[in-house]
Amino acid sequence: MNSPFASSFPALRSGFSYLDNAAGAQVPSHCIDAISQFLTTGSCNVGQPYAASKVATTLKARARAETAEFLHCQPEEVMLGPSATAFTFLVGRALSRLFKPGDEVVISELEHESNAAPWRALEAQGVKVKTWRARWPEGRLEASDLRALVTPRTRLVAVTAAANSVGATPDVAAAAEMAHSVGAWVFVDAVHSSPHHLPDVKAWGADFAVFSPYKVFGPHLGCLYVRRELLAGLPADKLWFIPEDSPQKFEPGTTNHEGWAGWLGSLRYLREELGGGQPGREGLVRAFQRIEELERPLLESTLERLSRHPRVTLYGPKEPTGRVATFCFNVPGVSPRAVAEHLAAQDVGVAAGHYYATLAAEALGLMPDGAVRASLLHYNTQADVDRLMAGLDSLP
Repeated sequence: MNSPFASSFPALRSGFSYLDNAAGAQVPSHCIDAISQFLTTGSCNVGQPYAASKVATTLKARARAETAEFLHCQPEEVMLGPSATAFTFLVGRALSRLFKPGDEVVISELEHESNAAPWRALEAQGVKVKTWRARWPEGRLEASDLRALVTPRTRLVAVTAAANSVGATPDVAAAAEMAHSVGAWVFVDAVHSSPHHLPDVKAWGADFAVFSPYKVFGPHLGCLYVRRELLAGLPADKLWFIPEDSPQKFEPGTTNHEGWAGWLGSLRYLREELGGGQPGREGLVRAFQRIEELERPLLESTLERLSRHPRVTLYGPKEPTGRVATFCFNVPGVSPRAVAEHLAAQDVGVAAGHYYATLAAEALGLMPDGAVRASLLHYNTQADVDRLMAGLDSLP
């Protein structure tokens, strides 16, 4: 039952089927060892002339540079911090000082609440927030529906690169092109897409983007991308001596150095174990090609088996294209929590609830209980899928 990746991921050696990966991925030994090494050899802050501080200073610079390679941007466009949610609220507060009554923001119906609440907060100062409705029950976002919403008053479009609820993957580049045609900015939530597909903020046309390393086999951290041309003009609550064009303006306090050591270890895992040992962005491109190859049969088989299960109501795209291996479903007559508890007793971990995707849950009429969610990554196996299906078959 063990994953073939159990040699790299200690948590997988238990044989438990981790199918709640959308809430956070397991981490490889590369990450764990890097954290231990940093803390063991000297946990110090940056900027001082002694040896351990020099290590921390170099570590933070490397984390910024390698995260830039991951996102396909420049290091000075990367901010390192505690979470994607915290960064989105920071950007929301910055934009609240720039936007005026009558300005408009568009958020998609597939958003995690962290990419909705910061923009709805702008309504208090007269900003109009519109919702880009999805086509249900598949959860597809159509560009033509966005076209009907954007106007010359639109200042921002917020869109996910993959829905953490139903797994749909919107055409972010098309949304950005439409937003830019009226002079609006685009904020991309790449949290759920980033463990499945390598982010590319340039190809997307993103002005802002966030992702979470803990979804990409790393520690609990967050990253923010801000297009270089915008950074200096964004108001920030910062220490007075930090330059306006420095990414440190959105990094209040001391960052989690041991966490960034771990993230560098996770990137090393991707390059060494999946990317053929290639350095830089090329190693990551190869790694994610391999990830997509590994996930494809898992996605196809799980989708097919859940779709034809006589007791399951499946939400989201019904075809493998345009989605990731995240499956949102219910068993009529059995609460989502009861399904999750039954599966947990069979050594299968899934989520139950709305997973902070309240807009999607409301659109599907699933509030307040939500639905069951099974989410797979490259280290999962067909045996995990078999165990999930057997657990559903044995529901009372």
